[in-house]
Amino acid sequence: MGCVHGKCCCLKSSGGVSRKLGYHHSHRKNIQAQRVLKNVSVPSHNFVLEYTFLTLRGYYPDSLDKQNQDSFCIRTEIQGNPNIHFFGVFDGHGQFGSQCSNFVRDRLVEKLSNDPGLVEDPVRAYNSAFSATNHELHTSDIDDTMSGTTAITVLVIGDTLYVANVGDSRAVLAAKGEDRIIAEDLSSDQTPFRRDEYERVKLCGARVLSVDQVEGIKDPNIQHWGNEESWDGDPPRLWLPNGMFPGTAFTRSLGDRLAETIGVVATPEVSIVRLSHNHLFFIVASDGIFEFLSSQTVVDMAARYTDPRDACAAIAEESYKLWSELVNRTDDITIIIVQIKGLSNNSSTSGVQLSEVNVGTAMRTRTGTSEISTTTEFDVYHSVTNSFSDSQSCHSKIS
Repeated sequence: MGCVHGKCCCLKSSGGVSRKLGYHHSHRKNIQAQRVLKNVSVPSHNFVLEYTFLTLRGYYPDSLDKQNQDSFCIRTEIQGNPNIHFFGVFDGHGQFGSQCSNFVRDRLVEKLSNDPGLVEDPVRAYNSAFSATNHELHTSDIDDTMSGTTAITVLVIGDTLYVANVGDSRAVLAAKGEDRIIAEDLSSDQTPFRRDEYERVKLCGARVLSVDQVEGIKDPNIQHWGNEESWDGDPPRLWLPNGMFPGTAFTRSLGDRLAETIGVVATPEVSIVRLSHNHLFFIVASDGIFEFLSSQTVVDMAARYTDPRDACAAIAEESYKLWSELVNRTDDITIIIVQIKGLSNNSSTSGVQLSEVNVGTAMRTRTGTSEISTTTEFDVYHSVTNSFSDSQSCHSKIS
């Protein structure tokens, strides 16, 4: 979800059937063109990460040339350490959303990679990187008054995942249960549906209302909207005390200078999870995936395929189908799937020095911090700029 004039204003369009079919034909061709499968080892614990990615521009009937505002970054061997790898998805919104997501994609990982204290104090490093990146975006040539980006990032250090989230994109871990595969959320969507986030922005002066409430169609005094799974297409949003903007459906982001005045912050929430042999894969994706699919549904779909490229395609297709049926358009979609191969309970623990952090299973720091480490041998930077998701990627070696 984005600003009221952006990602989640569920208006029907008069776009013709023929151009929709033409778009979806090109969209399926683009899925095939992006079938990339790579792997990287984690020698300290003797396992391999096999990963793939897919990013697709949404279908906007009234704006067929609208850029894909999603971007992503995959960087391996941060700081030359073969045991540290980074995966991130950035979902831009507003008029300059693509510029914001690309800016944050580039700056955030560089700040983490260049921080000499990453391993010693990864929580401080994550907070510092998000804060500094947000400040640089504010002072850049990009107008982020009512534009910005969310960020969901996963840093793998040895057998531990450090997940830093700002916004409403999501990371999910798949674990073997007794009789089924279980989806374990690694992040919590930061929206007014969450009571703690609702109360925080209210204290900062935000009016929290749906569009129908702002327009007087529904009672603005009713301050309960159910939950994200049951919402009716008109979610609670943040508004200035005396204004009809910015209308953001999230409570944290990078950029969005106007929304910062009513409580939107760039401080990440962090989860820390130690992997075990029961963990099969994790997914990092923009909310274009999770708008109409639950975490469990996405994990169930991914688990049906041995090749994560097929899983990416199937999940993207289902997401597009639901968007088209329920909203008559589709959001931009970006998904990374990382399979965890060969990790056992007897894996070696040498080779990675972790700072003294409480590495419990699924420990979350609500106030926002995060752990990281590293600089790189192989990166993938990816964003889509033309009307049918022509992709650009860069693989570089950093000495």
